[in-house]
Parts: sequence; structure tokens; C-alpha cells
Amino acid sequence: MSDQDDTYNIDVSAHRSLLQALSARKTDYTGPSEIRIKIGSWNVAALGTTENDLGSWFVEGKGIERSFANLHVSSPVLGGEAEKLGGDEDNQAPTREAKPSADGAVGVVGGEEIGLYVLGLQEVVDVNSPTETLLRQYDPTALNKWKKVLGGALPNGYKLVAEQQLIGLVLLVYASSAIAPTISSVSTTSVGTGLLGYLGNKGAVAVRLLLGETTRLVFINSHLAAGAEKASLDRRNWDASQVFNRTKFDAVDDGRGVPEEWEEGIGDGDFAWFFGDLNYRLEGIPGDDVRRLLMLHAPKEYVKKRARGLASIDRVGGVVSSIPLEGGDQKPVDSDEDGEIVFPSASSTPTPPDKIDPRSDPASMLTTISSLLPHDQLCKQQVSRKVFHDGWCEGPITFLPTYKYDVGTVGIFDSSEKKRSPSWCDRILFRSSRDREKYEQKMKEEEETRKRDEEMKALGIDKASAEDDVLFDYDPETDGLDYGESEYNEDADAALPEPLVATGRADDKLQLDFYDSHQRIISSDHKPLTAIFTLSYNAVIPELKSKIQQEVARELDRAENEGRPGVTIVVDHQGSSSSVDSDRNTAPGDSAESIDFGDVKYGQPYLRGITVANTGRVPAAFSFASRPAPDGGSDEICRPWLSYRLDPLGKSNEEGSEQGLLHEVLLEPGDAVNISLELLVDDISLVRALNNGKEKLVDVLVLRVQDGRDHFLPVRGIWMPTCFGRSIEQLIRIPEGGARGLLGVQVTGGEDVKWSAPRELFRLTAAIEEMVERAVAEWGMTQNAGEESPWDSSVGWPFAEDTWTLIDKGQRDLCRYYVREALDTDQDLLSLFPPSVPLVEKTEALASTLVDFLASLENNIIPPSLWSDLEYGLATREKSRKPFHDSEEERAWILDTLATKPNHNISFVFLTTMLSRVITEVAPLRQTDPISPPSSPVEPTHKPKLGAKALSQDPMVARRQLVERGYAAVFAPVVIAGSGSEKKGNEDRKREVVEAFLRWKRDEAS
Repeated sequence: MSDQDDTYNIDVSAHRSLLQALSARKTDYTGPSEIRIKIGSWNVAALGTTENDLGSWFVEGKGIERSFANLHVSSPVLGGEAEKLGGDEDNQAPTREAKPSADGAVGVVGGEEIGLYVLGLQEVVDVNSPTETLLRQYDPTALNKWKKVLGGALPNGYKLVAEQQLIGLVLLVYASSAIAPTISSVSTTSVGTGLLGYLGNKGAVAVRLLLGETTRLVFINSHLAAGAEKASLDRRNWDASQVFNRTKFDAVDDGRGVPEEWEEGIGDGDFAWFFGDLNYRLEGIPGDDVRRLLMLHAPKEYVKKRARGLASIDRVGGVVSSIPLEGGDQKPVDSDEDGEIVFPSASSTPTPPDKIDPRSDPASMLTTISSLLPHDQLCKQQVSRKVFHDGWCEGPITFLPTYKYDVGTVGIFDSSEKKRSPSWCDRILFRSSRDREKYEQKMKEEEETRKRDEEMKALGIDKASAEDDVLFDYDPETDGLDYGESEYNEDADAALPEPLVATGRADDKLQLDFYDSHQRIISSDHKPLTAIFTLSYNAVIPELKSKIQQEVARELDRAENEGRPGVTIVVDHQGSSSSVDSDRNTAPGDSAESIDFGDVKYGQPYLRGITVANTGRVPAAFSFASRPAPDGGSDEICRPWLSYRLDPLGKSNEEGSEQGLLHEVLLEPGDAVNISLELLVDDISLVRALNNGKEKLVDVLVLRVQDGRDHFLPVRGIWMPTCFGRSIEQLIRIPEGGARGLLGVQVTGGEDVKWSAPRELFRLTAAIEEMVERAVAEWGMTQNAGEESPWDSSVGWPFAEDTWTLIDKGQRDLCRYYVREALDTDQDLLSLFPPSVPLVEKTEALASTLVDFLASLENNIIPPSLWSDLEYGLATREKSRKPFHDSEEERAWILDTLATKPNHNISFVFLTTMLSRVITEVAPLRQTDPISPPSSPVEPTHKPKLGAKALSQDPMVARRQLVERGYAAVFAPVVIAGSGSEKKGNEDRKREVVEAFLRWKRDEAS
């Protein structure tokens, strides 16, 4: 495993330890909170007018027919303005406090009293057509329409926190302004179970959210397979199982960027709701019988419509005597004072002064519903443990079936040719994590009991022991009869049922307050369904959590540091030092451990030192951690411009090791080591990047203590712009003041041209020419007779570095630094030299700096494009055996080629002119005492080509030729850009181009 992997694992481990410790003190930073959650489900049957009713029933709580409302789940949920629709006051069961209007409508709580609105819609588009299903697979039009409608109906301040669509399924979750900031880790998903088992004409959309950083809520809006046949029932169960198995949410983030390692399913929620058009029907009872039973509780307008639609009605003296019913039976009918037909029902029979409780009244709607529910497929499937049996609950069903109605009617069930049986297709189920765990525990106990029973039978034990009779021999027909008379309490049976409460983790409680359908919403063949819950939960108090987290972090640090290695780092800040104890929680940017090199200049080394001391009680092993290079190269401990060496205390620098910290260094308690850091920018590619602002001198060294904490040592330096590493196009745009004046400013090429050629080239060539002339004159006046001058002993002086008279490398680098600093700050080139530096050494420093400057130029004086033209022309002449007639013709041809880039052309001419004048000084053609040509370390070994003739018989001329060739060998590689060819002929041509301009003085003299 790499060091990088180790770092990640250590960080994650420590982070989780902190989370675990923080979680253990959750009671210290959580407090009780309560929220009202309103869940609505509606199959809108792809009808275009249904959106007009959404705000009325879902937000305002209107549309509940008082005749059918049996509000008995719990009490404090009704309120708001009642809907102005008619109803029969006598038909309402007095089971719970309500706020009905005078005309019989009932309203439920809504508006700003709700903290979370959860709306599930089915069939917002037509899903019966496979073609339509495929076309609308990813069409958000319907989703946007319902978002707009619901957003406009909600009170101000509600925020959409989750949305999901699967063709005809839409799930929207809105939170109040007080609740929305406490919601996090929202994840949405969808599961298609329709065509081919995966398309979205059937299936589910789901949302998981984290409330108050403590409570996971899961909402599933589903539309299962339709049909009343046995195969349809099996397909519904299969659809539901697919939704449970395939629904996966993103891992919950703990709030600090470390997600859990696993995806979550529906069962991982603290509370879950499964609702929608589940399509479970009534079975084992004819649909006509169901309709006939439910007609007894229909409102007046139902009977009116039925009566008006009958072909034969017997009237005696204007009074309707009977109405034909299904099956040919006759039902007697009366009329009211206005002559309207009145259908006899439970409400029209005489009622005692003290009204009969509907649950004990055999003629009440509640009794009718109770007689139908044993035929409900969903209830039967739950009992047989085929679906929704693992802890799922549902509120008491005290409302008429939600399907199927004639559109535009309140209580008229399907009157079409199919005459579908009324059913409770639309349901809202809910479950807590505690409910699921109880079910799993029950299944485990039953499995253990079954295995035990099988083991006893395998042993031949036909009868269980007396102790086990309770488990295995319970007989519901006989057991319990010896305890006296039945304890049935009629009053207790008539009492209101207890509120339905689900308990989750940490004793969170979910109470069902309201569960009913909105019969007066008539724009679809389904009736909307609403459930209101009160969730009591513990929510995180952010201020307390932050305070506790700091306390926990300090406690963990203290506990960990007592037995862990610790070091103290002392950083030498240019003579001063500051220390930081290992117990401090250091981080990048901490000034105490930062290493600041200050202003950094090209070619100049900068040194800093740090001391690492073991101030702990146990041995400490440490090393610098490596990390991947930014350019994708091999791992590195620090950037290339930074180097280090280990200097153990008591040893000389020569005994130090630059590789010592690649491996661990072990320090006993009380021991210490010094680490020297050097910053040096001498790579031209890095210089260019720094000049252009693409790179910065910033790094972080990671000093890793084994089994201890990492120390981050920020390294920084401020780059001082330089003329080195730039192009001629940039240099000619630098104003007076030098490149140093560009600190914080980039030369982009759009500035005005200030010079015809780089000003630095002008200054260097002028200074070198002057200094050579003075050096030659001074040598002749001051040196002893017979002592050979540097230019007499070798032909490359002062430009070839191996001809320097100054041998000490440190002094040579210092002299060149003086020249570079003068160039960059636009000072006199000789002003920074100490007076003690000899004239010859100053000249050598200027000449060496000129060569470095030319080598650093981006694209050189003769760029690749121009050299390609020159090389091609020279090669062509060689092949055609058409050499230049003389050097003048050769120079004219070269200058004509360079003329396409005037600034480069001027620079080349200016440089070669200076060189030819220097050659005249160090190798004059006239001299009193003849000398023999010296041997030269840079003497060309190639055969003369392109007009390069053999050495002259005249010693003075021959010596001049050698100097010209020596200078050409030095300057050709730095003046002319390479073309990628390293053939010897290419290098020869480069030297010939330069040499042609170096011998023009000799040509003039001849």
C-alpha cells in the first residue's frame, strides 16, 4: 500500500472515531421536536382538469363528504375553512371533533400547520398505451405542471426538497421554511415493473431524506398492476416485491464529507410510507352486491341521479312508489316535501334521541365497510404473509372505496358496461424500523420453534412436556374456558379506538391523526386519499452539536496523545526560530511551522533549516511522506525546486544524507535532528512557468510520525521576475526598469513594442565589448613579460567556461548573480561587483551570463521555423554542388532569410557584430611579435565545409580563424534553435552560419 493510501486510511479511521464518540453523546446535543406530515395520494387517470382540484383537497383539506366521514383516528386534526358543499348531517358519526360547515362538508388540517407535504400522483399521463409509455419515458412536462400547481397552492415559504417522476408517477415533497434547513441527504430513485418487468408504466418512485440529522424518512409512491383476476393479484405482489428489492438510495453523508460505505434500501429508514394506487380489489363477493350495499349510504344526489336515469318509475299521485334495482327487485321510494325522490337508508330510519354509535349500528356505513374488509385482497395477502406483512400498518378504513366512480359524481360507482366492483385500490401504509425489527424477531422465534418441533418429532416424542404445552398444544377452542364468563364489555367496545402509534429508533413516535378519502373531488374515477401524521423525534441542535464536537475532539486528542509519539518542530526563520508543540492541532498554513524563503531569484540558492526533536515519552519514527507528482510522474516528497538533507546533531554536513528521510528516522526521547532545505530555481522551463504566472513556489512537506500525527510544513517563496527564459517578442515589450518591475504583471504580447531587439542584449554586448578592450589593454600594461593571457592560451575566452581564470565555483556563481541582478533591475552591469573583483573576472562573468541568457531565450534568436529554411537552403546547395562565391554572398543570403522576423534579425546581427569586434581585440591580424597558433580545447575537428577553408599559413590569420571557429562552436547551439536532427552535418551547418558573420572583419581586412 502506498503512503497516500496510508494517509487516507489514517484520516478516515480518526474521523470515524470522532463520529462514534460524538454519536455516543447524541443526547447532549439533540432535543425533542415535532412535525406534522401530510401525505396525499391520487390517481388522476390522465384527465386534464384534475390539477384544478389539487390545492382544494391536498392543501386546504376540503372535499370530504360529511355523510361518509367517520373521523375517529384521533382528535386534534380538524380545522380550517370548511368546503361549501351540501351533505346529510344525520349521516355523520359523532366519533371525533370536527369543524363541518353548515351544509355538511368537512375540512381537515392544512396550510401552515403542516411541516412536510408529500404528494404522490399516479397516471399523470396515459400509461395504458405502450406507445405513449415509451414516448413519455423522459418527458418532464407533466412533472413541471404539477410542481407549478402545488407550489402555487402552498403557503409562502414552502420549499421543494425532493421530486421524482417515472412516466405517470410523480412524487413531490415540500417543506416549510422552518423544516427545510433541517433536511439533508436527500436521495431519489425509481423502479419500473411494467412492460417486460422494467418499463415505467407501473412501478414506484421513492425519496429518502434525513430529518434533523437523526431520522431517516422514506416515501414510496407506487402504482401496481391492475386487474381483478388471480394472475393480476400475483403480479401485484410481484411488483411490490420488486419495488422493495430494487429500491436503493445513495449512502447517507455524515455531514463532514464521509459517506457510509453501503447503499440504503427501504428497510433502512426509521419511518417509511408506501402509498399510491396499489390496485388491490375485493374478492369473493359479487360486485353488484358490493354496489347494492354501498348504495344504502349514498347521498341524496346519488339517488336523484339514479332515479332520473330509470326508464320506469311508478308514481301514485306524484309520489314515486318504487325503483327497479339490479337483479329485477323493486325498492319502495318516498319523496320529500319538494317532490324530490328520497331513497330509504339507515339515516332515514327513526333514530332515538341519543344517537346510536355507528360501530354498534348494524345499518351504519361503518358496519357495512367492516363487512367488506375481510374480502379486501391487501388485508388477506398481509395475513397470509405474501406482501406488506413485515411490520406495515394502515389506519382504520372508515371511508367508502376509492375506486371506481363515474367521473363528475360523488357516490356513483362504475356504471359503465364493465361495472367494476368498488374497491379500496388507493392506500397509505406506514412502518417504523421498530415494527420491522419486531417482525424479524417474530420470524426468528417462529423458525426456532419450528426447528425445535421437528427435532422433537425426529426423536419420537409425540407429546410435548407439560412445560412445552403452552407453546405447542394451545387449542383456541378449549383453552381459556375455565376462567369464568366472558369479559366482553359493550361500553369498552363502543369507546373510541386508541390513536395508531408507530415507534422508531431512539423512541421516536409516529402517530396517525387522520386517514380519509375526499369523496367530493369528482374530476377523476379515483378519490384522493389523505393521511396526516404527527412525528415526534429528537433533532440535532446545531449550536449544541458544534460545542459538543469540540469537546469530544479535545478529549480524543488528549487520550490519543498520552500514549503516542510526539515531536516538536522548530523552524529557522532567517536567524530567528519559532516552535510548535506536537500537541497542537497543526494544519497547512500554520505560521509557526511554515517555511518562508522570501524573495526568490533565478539561479540563486536559498537555505532554511528545521529541527525535529522527540519531546514525547516514547521513541518516535518519522519520515517525509511522498505523494503523486502533479504532472503524473513518479511519486515525490517535494517539488523539484526544493531539496533537503538530513544533518544529525553533532555531525558535519558531509555526513548528512539527502536520502535519509526517504526511510524512517528513529529518535529516542530527547534526541533531535537538523534538516536543511534548499530552494533553487535553475531550470529554464520552470523559470518560464514562473514568469508567466503558470507556476508558484508553493509546496507542503508532510512530516509523518509513525503512530502519531502528521505535521504539515508549508513552503513558500515569492518569485522575482527575470529576463531569462523569455522570448524576444516578450523582451522587446519590457519597458525601462527591467523585468523585475513586472512583479505581478504578465507580458502577454499585446503591449507596445519598446525596443527593436532585447535591451538586455544591447547592454550585455556593449559591456562585454568594452570590458574585453579594457582587459586586453590592462593586461599589456600590468602583466610580466612572457606571461600568457587567457585569450592567448585558449581560443574560447571569455565565453567558454573552461577558459575562465576564476576557478572557485562559488565565486563564479556569485559574479554571475551580480550580472543577472543588474540586468533584471536595470542597473549598471558593473555596479554590483565589489571593487576587489579583477577586470578579467568581471569580463568572464558578463560573457558567461550572455551565453546563459541566449540559451534561455524561448525559441532562440534563430527560431525553428527560420532555421528550417536556412538548413534546407544550405543542404540544397551542398547536393547541387553550388557553394557560395564568397562570405559576403553567404551573409547576404542568410540575412535575407532572417528578414521575415526583423527583431530576430537585428538581434542576430547585433550579437555577431559584437563577437567579431571582440575577436579583433583578442586575435588581431597585426602584431609586432609573431606567435604560433595555440592549441585550443574547442578546436573544431570537422572537415571544412561551406567555404570554411583550411587554416592559413599566416600564423596571425590562422589564430584568428581558430578563434572564430571557437566562438562559433560556443554560440551556434544557443543562437540557433534545434530542429530535432542531431546529425553531425546539422551541427556543422549551424556553426558555419554563425562563423560566416564572425569573419567579416577579417574579410574586410583582406
